[in-house]
Amino acid sequence: MCLRSLKTFVIIHVLVVSVFLTALGSQNKTIHFVTEFILLGFSNQGEMQGLFFSSILFLYLLTLLGNGAIVCAVKWDRRLHTPMYIFLGSFAFLEIWYVSSTIPNMLVNILSENKTISFSACFLQFYFFFSLGTTECFFLSVMAYDRYLAICRPLHYPSIMTRKFCVILICVCWVSGFLCYPVPIVLISQLPFCGPNVIDHIVCDPGPLFALACVPAPSTELLCYTFNSMIIFGPFLSILGSYTLVLRAVLRVPSGAGRTKAFSTCGSHLVVVSLFYGTLMVMYVSPTSGNPAGMQKIVTLIYSALTPLLNPFIYSLRNKDMKHALKKVLGLTTLQN
Repeated sequence: MCLRSLKTFVIIHVLVVSVFLTALGSQNKTIHFVTEFILLGFSNQGEMQGLFFSSILFLYLLTLLGNGAIVCAVKWDRRLHTPMYIFLGSFAFLEIWYVSSTIPNMLVNILSENKTISFSACFLQFYFFFSLGTTECFFLSVMAYDRYLAICRPLHYPSIMTRKFCVILICVCWVSGFLCYPVPIVLISQLPFCGPNVIDHIVCDPGPLFALACVPAPSTELLCYTFNSMIIFGPFLSILGSYTLVLRAVLRVPSGAGRTKAFSTCGSHLVVVSLFYGTLMVMYVSPTSGNPAGMQKIVTLIYSALTPLLNPFIYSLRNKDMKHALKKVLGLTTLQN
């Protein structure tokens, strides 16, 4: 089942990317415009460039190590072969790809003299970064639904959240996330870009790209910001609804120990949701937010790099089973003995 779903996802993904690249290619042939952008990134750091590069590289490697350890722990420890941990392992796997869609290019950009990125590469980064971010929104919603079933309907939980249903939800998150953004990205790519070509950001983002277009495109801009708001608020309202029901159920638990256990189970997920959605809404909900470029870079760095780094620590902080599994993966149990 899992292998068949994975093959279906790969085929759909290849078809979407092929159509996307064809659209970009036809745009290159029909309209004369800039063939590359200058992605400024953190170019104003001056003498701090070396330190900044080392810090970002260290955080990136730490993110890969932490999330990779969670993936391995869920795979190798049979006690973690439950829906909650399967979702967590899949989410950690997603975070590895999410952070890898921006940080490697950011590191190259820091060391680069000209800081250029080709037109196609810019929009491909745009596609993968936003598709993976959308998939993360869907994953957080599904994980909240899983906690709702476990706490509010514990007797029915094993029959509802089966291994098969768990895999289906994971595949739906991935496929849906990658099918959401081709249309908005192709619409933006069809705008004429005739110069200037400087993007004062760390990633190829719709805001700076709209600003570089030769002609205003209010309808496309409104469509994209409305679409972003739907992508953000749809899963967010689902998460809010799930945890409202969870909170109501927890408050009815007579024993204090039961309430504490329920809150500790959901607490880590709520922290991750708050970190991710808090920064995401600042960036993409309001088209007229007027945030300065420096603030946009910092906020983007937080939700694209800092949140994936903190997730392994947040999820394993108060979870004994995950702590023990991670110690085995990292070899700490052997060292302690």
